Amino acid sequence: MSEASGTGPLGNGAGETDDDTILSVQGLTKHFSQSDGMLSALWDEPPVRAVEDVSFDVKRGETLGLVGESGCGKSTLARTILRLVDPTDGAVYFEGDNLAELSGSDLRERRRDMQMIFQDPQSSLDPRMKVGPIVEEPMKAHGLYAGEREERARELLEKVGLDPHHYNRYPHQFSGGQRQRINLARALSVNPDFIVCDEPVSALDVSIQAQVLNTMQELQDEFGLTYLFIAHDLSVIRHISDRVAVMYLGQMVELAETEELFDHPKHPYTEALLDSIPVPDPRATGTRSVLEGDVPSPIEPPSGCRFRTRCPKLIQPDEFSMDAETWAAVRAFTRAVKRRTFEPTDRAGVRAEFFPDGTPAGDAGTAVESALDEVADDEWDAASERLVSTFADASICATEEPSYSVEPTVGDGEHFAACHLHREDIEAPAPADD
Repeated sequence: MSEASGTGPLGNGAGETDDDTILSVQGLTKHFSQSDGMLSALWDEPPVRAVEDVSFDVKRGETLGLVGESGCGKSTLARTILRLVDPTDGAVYFEGDNLAELSGSDLRERRRDMQMIFQDPQSSLDPRMKVGPIVEEPMKAHGLYAGEREERARELLEKVGLDPHHYNRYPHQFSGGQRQRINLARALSVNPDFIVCDEPVSALDVSIQAQVLNTMQELQDEFGLTYLFIAHDLSVIRHISDRVAVMYLGQMVELAETEELFDHPKHPYTEALLDSIPVPDPRATGTRSVLEGDVPSPIEPPSGCRFRTRCPKLIQPDEFSMDAETWAAVRAFTRAVKRRTFEPTDRAGVRAEFFPDGTPAGDAGTAVESALDEVADDEWDAASERLVSTFADASICATEEPSYSVEPTVGDGEHFAACHLHREDIEAPAPADD
């Protein structure tokens, strides 16, 4: 294992694309103002840090899956890459050009090689236009295939699995799966190299999803396409992706080849996502891990590792020395106090519930005993602040941003994990019981 710089996996060192890399994202950041114009400046409001310091490469001809909870910044990242919104900082190199620096006709010309398929196949199609003109619209916008547009539109409709005779139909005359195929035909109309797919099958029935995904894979092979495929459904991601990137609260926390990531996840957040996948077997036993607590605000995200406020494997501060069982008890007590998940009968009862074998020694024990007194006196906020500042905020997880290159178990591809558990001098703590 080796430590890497920054908060994302290392791209190519030159910051530009090569023959094997079609897209290189370097330190991409996007902040939004909470309010517009003068009000934001007047109140000096902190920005919404939607995407922050994200770096990764996309290889030519591959499908890179991008997964994470709703609100983690996946779609904002995609739109910033394509310059549908302007980045706050960072660079996006596409076939040698930094898209973050392009504007006007140069950006317009580059967009011909990059297309996007949106999530809702209904709202992304103009209901007043017929299917044929919809597919032809990008060709007209870029001045391509003059005199051949109808023929090409009909050919593309057939390529995506639709009847070319439906050229004169309106979008409402098609099913959801068929509408998404129209979107796919429209994206292909300008012969792009790179397509961003923003949850393209999430609005479709499961039976239709597989058909659309198979069509996308066939077209990828035929046209030499590269996909950035965004989804929250891990089964879809596993089916279509060559590599998978995981996002949490605006940052990338893990990236690896698909088989490696699904079989050998290295980040606790990835593990929790995989554990949440339903098992279609009524005979299956065992419990699935469920993430506790809410996602923090992107206005004031946690310091260090952004996942630390919900992480079941928080690393104990260096100044304390306690065994794994005691540290697990401290973490469980801290979370329970912060979320008020128990009713304190008396001090001795709470102590016996969380620390049946006794509280830690030294300063750690002093902090726990004081918190027990505060809980008994119904001073929950004071107890929570004491425990969090003593243990959670003093952990390396709170003081340093993690970024590590991990030796893969399967294959020889890169495996990036933003978790301090992969520092060579740190031993993974036992999970805390809730």
